Amino acid sequence: MVRNYIKPVIMGIFMAVLSFITACNGSQQKSDGKTISLAEQIMKAEAPVFNPDSAYYFIEKQVEFGPRVPNTTAHSQCAWYLMQSLGNYTTHLDVQEAKVRAYDGTVLNIKNIIGSFNTKTKDRILLCAHWDTRPFADHDPDPANHFTPIPGANDGASGVGVLLEIARQISLNPINIGIDIILFDAEDYGEHQSLQARTGDYWALGAQYWAKNPHINNYNARFGILLDMVGASDAVFTMEATSMYYAPDIMKKVWDISHQIRFGSYFSYKRTNAVVDDHTYINEIANIPTIDIIHYGENSYTGFFEHWHTVNDNMDVIDKNTLNAVGQTVLTFIYLENMKLDKAQSDS
Repeated sequence: MVRNYIKPVIMGIFMAVLSFITACNGSQQKSDGKTISLAEQIMKAEAPVFNPDSAYYFIEKQVEFGPRVPNTTAHSQCAWYLMQSLGNYTTHLDVQEAKVRAYDGTVLNIKNIIGSFNTKTKDRILLCAHWDTRPFADHDPDPANHFTPIPGANDGASGVGVLLEIARQISLNPINIGIDIILFDAEDYGEHQSLQARTGDYWALGAQYWAKNPHINNYNARFGILLDMVGASDAVFTMEATSMYYAPDIMKKVWDISHQIRFGSYFSYKRTNAVVDDHTYINEIANIPTIDIIHYGENSYTGFFEHWHTVNDNMDVIDKNTLNAVGQTVLTFIYLENMKLDKAQSDS
C-alpha cells in the first residue's frame, strides 16, 4: 500500500438478518411504481454467502511463497499460483506482462493478472487489488528491518484473497453482468521512506501500465472497486477523498449496503484524505470511476493499519471477521448490480 497524499455460515442466517432489517432506513428505488428499500433489494438479489475461511486460505497460500517482490523467485511462483487459481474460477484469463522502471532505475518484470466473466457483455464492473509486496519494511519500529521485504499478508494478499473467493462464488452462482478482476503488480515498489523523494509516480506501477495499456483495446467499465488492506482485526474503512471525488455514488451505495447487512462497524461514513493507490491512476488515466476500500488507521502515525510496511504484516494480523465484512459487502453489491441489469434487459 502506498503513502498518504492530500489532493482535490449460512444462507439462512444471512437472509434472516436481511429480513429483520427490511424495516430499517436505507436507499430506495422505484419498481413498477412501488418504492423498494435497499434491504428489500438485497433480499431480491440473492447474493451468495461469502466464505471467509476460503478467503483466509487464499491469503495464507500467497504468504507461504514469501515476500512477492518483483524479480524474485517467490514473485514468479506466486504469479503461477494466482494465474491458476483465478483461471479456475473465471471464464477468461489474461496475463499482461511488462517491464516498468522503479524509482531507483531498477527494471521490474511484472505481471498484471486478469480474470473475466461474460466477456461479451458491455455492462462491466472492475474489481482489483495488488498482489506484490513491499521490498522494504521501512516503517518497522526496528531500523534493522528497514530494508527487509515484508510478508504482506494484509498489504496485498488480503485484497487478492477476497477477490479470489468472490470469483469462486460467482463461478458457483453465475451472473450476467460483466466482471473483470485485475490483480495488479508492482504497486508497492515506491521510494524508500528515508529518501523522501516524492518526485515521480513510482507507486502503483502495474496499475499505471494497465491504465495506459488496457488488456483490451478501448476497454471500459462502468465503475471499479479496489481492495487494499482489507483483512486486519478491527479494521475501519473510511470514505477516502479520491474515491469520493471520482465515484461518490458508488462509494455511498457500497457503504449503505455494508450497514444494511450489519457490517457498518467496519464502514465509516467519515471522510478522510486521499491516498495514492491503484485507483488514482484508474480514475485519472483510464477514466473509470473507482473507489478504494482501504484500512484507515486513525490512531496510527502512518494513517494506515498498525503493521503497515513492517515485518509484522503476517498471518497473525488477518481476521476472518474483517474478510467477511468486506467480501460479503462487495459480493452483495455485485449481485444487486446484476439484478438491475437483468431487470433492464427484461423490460427492454
